[in-house]
Amino acid sequence: MSSSAQDDGKVFELRTYKSTPGNLGNLHSRFRDHTIRIFGNHDMKVVGFWSPTSEEEREDTLVYMLEHASQEAANASWEAFGQDPEWARVSEASNANGRILAGVERKYMVATDYSPMK
Repeated sequence: MSSSAQDDGKVFELRTYKSTPGNLGNLHSRFRDHTIRIFGNHDMKVVGFWSPTSEEEREDTLVYMLEHASQEAANASWEAFGQDPEWARVSEASNANGRILAGVERKYMVATDYSPMK
């Protein structure tokens, strides 16, 4: 028996964002006010957002997860998102006083066959 559920090809994408100093609030605002809606325009389903509780990460880190129909769908969605004129305007405006994002880590995953989230 396989330990991963790949019946429909669904993948989950875990993303960890580090803000530049003092800009975590601006990053939260960008997601809250713009990015989530733009994700929806490109078939990017938000599973959730989290703030770490550890002292070393709570002031500059945002973690979130997206669900995609497949790896290919994820790639196509990110490509379309990156070319979205509204996203370009939002990104430019949010970085007008300096970059708010210092770095991004991402990991694509499939659910195990025993995961309640498939």
